This record gives sequence, C-alpha cells and structure tokens, in this order.
Amino acid sequence: MVNPPAMEGKRMKDNAQMEMGPTKDGEDEKGSSTMRTAETLLRILPMALCVVALVIMLKDSQTNEFGSLSYSDIGAFRYLVHASGICAGYSLLSAVVAAVPKRSTMSRLRAWTFFVLDQLLTYIILAAGAISTEVVYLAYKGDAAITWSQTCGSFGGFCRRATASTAITFIVTLCYAGLTLISAYRLFSKYDAPVAYNVRD
Repeated sequence: MVNPPAMEGKRMKDNAQMEMGPTKDGEDEKGSSTMRTAETLLRILPMALCVVALVIMLKDSQTNEFGSLSYSDIGAFRYLVHASGICAGYSLLSAVVAAVPKRSTMSRLRAWTFFVLDQLLTYIILAAGAISTEVVYLAYKGDAAITWSQTCGSFGGFCRRATASTAITFIVTLCYAGLTLISAYRLFSKYDAPVAYNVRD
C-alpha cells in the first residue's frame, strides 16, 4: 500500500526540480550572452584603434626647406599601414561572428578558428609595432654607424605622428594579447582534462 504523504512529498520534489531546471538554463544562457557581448566589444576596440593608427600614418608627411618626407618612404611604416588595415578588417569580421550565437556543432570549429587567427594577428601587429619603434628611435637619436641622421630635428611633425601611430599599435597588441587568452580558454575548455594513470613499477 502506497503511503499518500510519501507520494505527495515525491510529487513536490519533482515539481521543484522541474522549476529549478529552466531557471538554471536561463542563468546559463544569460551568462553566455553577457560573455558574448563582452568579447564582441573587446574585438571592436582594436578595430577602432587600428583605424586611428592607420589614418594617422597615412597622413604622416611633411615638407619644409629641408625637403619632403612621407611614411611611404620607409618600409617599416608601410608595413604598419598594411598590418593595421588587415587587423581592422579581421577585428570587424570576428566581432560580427562572435556576436552571433553559435550552434553546438560549430562551436569547436569556431574556437579553433579564433584561436589560430587571434594568435596570427597578434604577431603581425606586434611585428609592425616593433619595427616601427626601431625606425622612430633612429629618427630621434640617429646612428652614425649606419649613417642614419637625426631626422626629427628637421621633421618634428612627421616624427610625432609616427610616434603616435606606433604607440596606438602597441595598445592594439595588448588588446589582442587579451583576446588570445580568451580564445585559448574557450578552445581548451571544450576538451576534457587528461586522465591521470598510476604507473606501477
């Protein structure tokens, strides 16, 4: 014979579990949406910075009684322009993709894609900042060993704009360093931890 109070208790427990299920799922969905929004904004930020660095460098030219000097005369600055353009385009595209809710069947492929491309863009933009920094340093200090004169004494405006563009490029590098950490976490969190086996002698 079934005890009515026991049946009532079981029914109440089942109802409570049914009520808790959607709430937990709703919280997970809300958390995922918040994380997706944060990542999207973090990908938009370097896009804006890359555009600013690109525009500053494209306008970096000066003409005076000593002659004329433009960013296009220096290979490092041309590379920075191209790297900034690639970075801005990728940042926009990745922000759009990151903003779209992903299906479970595509989540691992997307994680791998973001991980590889974020790493690649980080090194590209870091290289642009590094070689541009070297050129700016030589423009300010000069180097007699390679017969490089102190250009900034005669082209101060050119050097200031080049310095600003290079500094922004390093800020972009920091943004992408953060994105690589996020993409690495998203990728490796999709895999189970390796099982530890006890090896007996």
